Amino acid sequence: MPQTPSAIDRALRIREVKAFPISFPIAPENSVALGMGRAVKKDAVVVKVTTEGGLVGWGEAHHGKAHTAVAQLINTTLRQLVLGMDASDVVGVWNRIYWKQLASHGVGAGCAMAMSGIDLALWDIRGKAVGWPLYKLLGGSARPVPAYAGGVSLGFQDPSALIDEARPHIEAGYKAVKLRVGDTPARDLQRVKAVREALGDDIAILVDANTGYDVNDARQVMPGFDALGVGWLEEPFAPHDIRSYKLARGFGRVPLAAGENHFTRFEFNRVIEDGDITILQPDLSKAGGITEMLRIAAMASAYKLPINPHTCMTGINMAASIHFLAAIDNGGYFEGDVSKNNLYRDQLTSSPFKVDADGNVRPLEAPGIGVEIDESFLAAYPPIEGPGYI
Repeated sequence: MPQTPSAIDRALRIREVKAFPISFPIAPENSVALGMGRAVKKDAVVVKVTTEGGLVGWGEAHHGKAHTAVAQLINTTLRQLVLGMDASDVVGVWNRIYWKQLASHGVGAGCAMAMSGIDLALWDIRGKAVGWPLYKLLGGSARPVPAYAGGVSLGFQDPSALIDEARPHIEAGYKAVKLRVGDTPARDLQRVKAVREALGDDIAILVDANTGYDVNDARQVMPGFDALGVGWLEEPFAPHDIRSYKLARGFGRVPLAAGENHFTRFEFNRVIEDGDITILQPDLSKAGGITEMLRIAAMASAYKLPINPHTCMTGINMAASIHFLAAIDNGGYFEGDVSKNNLYRDQLTSSPFKVDADGNVRPLEAPGIGVEIDESFLAAYPPIEGPGYI
């Protein structure tokens, strides 16, 4: 006889999916200049999924510099694809979106980011349904995860001002910092040298060019980064600029890092096989969510490559990234957001992380992703159109 759905099955059916594009302007005194330009606002896309039984999961889709478009894709096409499906069936939901959207039109960034937000919300629901924190659901433990001071911070400024900005993060416990480069080779090397001399050799220094270099720039800076003990050079070039990454690999010993702008395992398969980028930085809110990031991490593990996730705008992604790092065997750094006055970290959510005296963070213990959401914030900060960097 055909089996009828149980009460539990019915309770886990997806009843509603809603994406909220939000923005807030950045005050001039908090604006950071980096390889993409000067930041003038922060955008985000928050995703809420509700089941028939009343469980609510929260996710974050990266804004992709087109937050209203990403939210609209979720609220129309993707919503219709997943309504009525089992919220615990993360692989089934992922595959449905893949076959109906991505498979026939290539790995589109907008769809990958949109489905990432839905996937995170579903994993939040899974944890809440069984009463487990996400790390435990993923097979991990509440182990310490090393963190570096990152986010939209530590940008182009006088070396003395940069040192003044970096030092309090070291005093707070961080053992690693990420500096923004991509200005000019000479000024970039001057800043990194000043920070190295001020903070000493025991602090790890990472650098991020935000695609601001060309091949000649990389040729000039990489020997200097080697001499200064830089841990990695992140995104010197655009993600599709495969030839430049291949050329730059031979300019020095500093590892090349990238991945925040690569989507799904299908793009990471190419990155891994090429072998030029050896620090992988997929983002839970971009690459396809937790479901896909587990696949990417497993692929990377077979090549002995570490995963150092890029973190997003809100505390949802930050907390989820720590859970994820606590559950994989090739996890590296957590990117601790030290951006000034980030309302998505400080007001939208409850505290997503805390750095201890040893420079580590640990996953939250509440069920699911573990952060609480202030829903009034979503109405108080409607989307602002226009570019986020000028």
